Amino acid sequence: MEHLHPLDGFYNALNPVFLTGAIVVLLAILGKAADGLVDEAVVLSERFGLPKIVIGATVVSLGTTMPEAAVSVLAAVQGNPGLALGNAVGSVICDTGLILGIACLIAPPLLPRQIVNRQGWLQFAAGFLLVAACWPWTGPVDVFQGGGGNLSQTAGFVFLALLAGYLWLSVHWSRKIQTDGAPDAFEHDSTASSLYTGVKFVIAILLVVGSSWALIPAVKEAAQRLGVPEGIIAATLVAFGTSLPELVTAVTASRRGHGDLAVGNIIGADILNILFVAGAAAAVTPAGLTAGPEFFQFLFPAMLGVLIVFRVGTLVCPERLPRPFGVVLLVVYVIAIGLCFKVLVGE
Repeated sequence: MEHLHPLDGFYNALNPVFLTGAIVVLLAILGKAADGLVDEAVVLSERFGLPKIVIGATVVSLGTTMPEAAVSVLAAVQGNPGLALGNAVGSVICDTGLILGIACLIAPPLLPRQIVNRQGWLQFAAGFLLVAACWPWTGPVDVFQGGGGNLSQTAGFVFLALLAGYLWLSVHWSRKIQTDGAPDAFEHDSTASSLYTGVKFVIAILLVVGSSWALIPAVKEAAQRLGVPEGIIAATLVAFGTSLPELVTAVTASRRGHGDLAVGNIIGADILNILFVAGAAAAVTPAGLTAGPEFFQFLFPAMLGVLIVFRVGTLVCPERLPRPFGVVLLVVYVIAIGLCFKVLVGE
């Protein structure tokens, strides 16, 4: 059941220019707050004595997907399941197609073979698992007749259990990787007091949650005015905004010559977008997340397509992902998003 939001009337009264401006500002706040959240989480984790490799495998990965999780969970609670699932699926498309494509163009990244050979296959499997979990197995013909599917609450809890297993595996595998001289992907002030760092951490969380809470009705209003499903808006505009932490990380790492960090972060973010973001959003609502026909017609094929292209690229390119491959990823992203808008807006 869809709930009324206190800001519904406010956004409804805005003209298109101011509504667009509000969405852009909220996405900017969300991205900046998430960036700060990761930085302060890293500092606090170091203060508690966690090894950097463990921090990278858990704290950083979870922190960079916090915007997606906040938006999707709040959307599910507020009765907008299409927005919740669309954000998770769109983030996978954006991370793998757009962000990794940009990273390849900046500096062809080395392929971290240990990550590609382990987490890479988990990333690939997670995408197919999400589609399988949403597929209406009792009436598969409904997908082609416009009925869509559903990611049930039970599946959400299963995804969260798999998330716990994945995080444990990440820490287990990370401890076996040589970390001497490993570059730090984030700049932070490690000299600040724990109290000051803790206050900034809490403020960052409040900004992430607050901006997500205010963003959802704005996106819903924009979708209604454009006449397209919420899932499409969530999979494009919102997914790009919530993926800003991954974009910042990838660009920064690539410019510093550590493109392999960008590849590892994208692979981890994709897995978490499915197990953490979609899983948590489904788990908090008894009805689960509705996957409308647009998911099976456009969004799921686009997600699986970009994952297949990336998987083929890592198998064909033995050492680095070259710039031409970055162009291929960007073209796939543009085609996928362009087709979604063209077909749906044209209907």
